[in-house]
Amino acid sequence: MSGSRRSLLMAVTCAGALALCAWVPAMGEDLPVDLELVLAVDVSGSVDTEEGELQRNGYVSALSHPRVIETIRSGFRGRIAVTYIEWSDSSSRSVIVPWMLVSDAESAGRVASALASASYTKGLYTSITGAIEYAVPLFESNGFDGRRKVIDISGDGPNNVGGLVTGARDAAVALGITINGLPIVNDRLNPRGRMPMPNLDLYYENCVIGGPWSFIVVAEDFQSFADAVRRKLIIEIGGMDRGTVVRRHAETKKQEDLREVTVAALFGTAGWPHRPSPSLRRPIAAERVAPPCDEGERLRQLRWQRNFEEN
Repeated sequence: MSGSRRSLLMAVTCAGALALCAWVPAMGEDLPVDLELVLAVDVSGSVDTEEGELQRNGYVSALSHPRVIETIRSGFRGRIAVTYIEWSDSSSRSVIVPWMLVSDAESAGRVASALASASYTKGLYTSITGAIEYAVPLFESNGFDGRRKVIDISGDGPNNVGGLVTGARDAAVALGITINGLPIVNDRLNPRGRMPMPNLDLYYENCVIGGPWSFIVVAEDFQSFADAVRRKLIIEIGGMDRGTVVRRHAETKKQEDLREVTVAALFGTAGWPHRPSPSLRRPIAAERVAPPCDEGERLRQLRWQRNFEEN
């Protein structure tokens, strides 16, 4: 080999080595993903063992569903990051499945298996505020860099401890985090013999969700939870298609003007996403009124006062 060729080869080799050295630090950076998703699930006293299992199994089924995986793979980067937490009050909040990458059926199966094999947690009161405040720091130093960051709250009752939920919601939204909701609407007595709060879906829309493209999907009861979770994940990860049914306030913002339309009618033929914050749910009767955002705290205070007077 001539001297000139030897010099050229050494130069190329050194350049390659320098390029490799320059790449090593980049490999330590956060992995880009389409979505960082915190699944935050209610395990407060209003959720009995059977209902808790239905919730857990609903997420296990949905996370590994072919439609959900197909939606993940069709994203810009074709991968998302997911963590699963369970919450009730400030003394009962825990990460059940740590941050994991989902990009195909195999990785989705690992998340579902980790969730299915985890022990079940249980709490007392309902602090959606605490769940949001617990979830927000989970996005820090998690190893992922998402185009979107979402906290997904599912539960069967309003916030009743930990401060008003609107404050925690607004703080999270200010950090660029979107909060979506999956209220579980049912008329089943809870373990303490109390009826669920009426119009929980309206409470979630007005008091819990917030941020760009925020929405709710209603589970009509715990038995339909798995279908609602799957539908929500598909919309959450991939956006809506033009056939998705949505409900939205008319321009007058009056309760009687609530109506059910399709995305095609609402957004035009281009479909999603061209306007923010639709809500997905069943049709709402005009006479229904959203509970105030402190309704859970008020009801809890009334129960305390009643118990005090009786004793």
